[in-house]
Amino acid sequence: MSTVPAILVLEDGRVFHGQSYGATGETIAEIVFSTGMTGYQETLTDPSYAGQIVAMTAPHIGNTGVNDEDFESRRFWVDGYVVRDPARVFSSWRSDRSLDDELKHQGVVGISGVDTRALTRHLRERGSMRGAIASGPDSFSAADIDQLLARITAAPRMEGSDFLADVTTTEAYVVPAVGEKRFTVAAIDLGIKGMTPRRMAERGIEVHVLPATTSYAQIQDIAPDGVFMSNGPGDPATADHPIALVQAVLADRIPYFGICLGNQVFGRALGRGTYKLVYGHRGINQPVQDLTTGKVEVTAHNHGFAVDAPVEGMFDTPFGDARVTHVCLNDQVVEGLALLDRPAFSVQYHPEAAAGPHDAAYLFDRFIDLMSEPRTMTGVNA
Repeated sequence: MSTVPAILVLEDGRVFHGQSYGATGETIAEIVFSTGMTGYQETLTDPSYAGQIVAMTAPHIGNTGVNDEDFESRRFWVDGYVVRDPARVFSSWRSDRSLDDELKHQGVVGISGVDTRALTRHLRERGSMRGAIASGPDSFSAADIDQLLARITAAPRMEGSDFLADVTTTEAYVVPAVGEKRFTVAAIDLGIKGMTPRRMAERGIEVHVLPATTSYAQIQDIAPDGVFMSNGPGDPATADHPIALVQAVLADRIPYFGICLGNQVFGRALGRGTYKLVYGHRGINQPVQDLTTGKVEVTAHNHGFAVDAPVEGMFDTPFGDARVTHVCLNDQVVEGLALLDRPAFSVQYHPEAAAGPHDAAYLFDRFIDLMSEPRTMTGVNA
């Protein structure tokens, strides 16, 4: 294990001491916590974490190493990584190398030996904030910490951030349907995870994954049966082009399904605002109720922003009445939306959910229902 000292400094002045984990150096970003007990490789490769230092609440990280099959995208996206007790030895028949080695290879600056319970309680009480990890010197003086704090307070906040150019694909590509092709879907990549088009392909959908800058004319050239908009990082208030795309899709009554950032973009396309949560929802154990069925599902989340919409009753939009379809049972945050007379809905969480849970996989079937009967909301408001 590393003996190189490291520190984690928060913008409100709190300091945590530990040891370097992964690459040495310095990183500054918003610091958030994830409550997942497993799936750390999927977390690290989720593009929605761009611009964030992620603290893991599970105490032991790295137990199963890293393999080349479970990457959700082309690389690690976190700006920094905080753990309590990194595994001294990794053990899995699927592992190829240690997490520490992969963090170094990917250039992710991390820290271990941190009291992550205390850190999580601090962030829950005071909210997600900017922070920094620094490692490398033999020790850190008070002057070093003051200088690091000055760099933190000069760093940009998550509000107003836009990472779409960094995370989106540069070229369109196709994920073919498994078995008989039933539908064609245009998937707008705002930071898509690899499991998402795979889940659609398993249902007979040919998925055309398109850059975030794709024009509506380019979508029309594909003649899709439906349009999907993925998860992604940053402030939805900056996503002007995706919002305009969704409005064009809704105007033409093409079936629409959005997740995560795609849900926030959908909300803004309907004329609703979005706001930053105090500390967000991140992890694979978040309880959500489907208000259309009453069913409660355990879901995977990664969002620091939410749609501002009334949980009860309907609300007006430029495309007719809409309603909230899903809510988080921890805090009543909006987790899903649907139009009542156009084939469009979205959720704030991950129905593809690698590495689980799989309670929300039915949402891909709802999307198929919309494409089967494109002028109804069959399966959404049943």
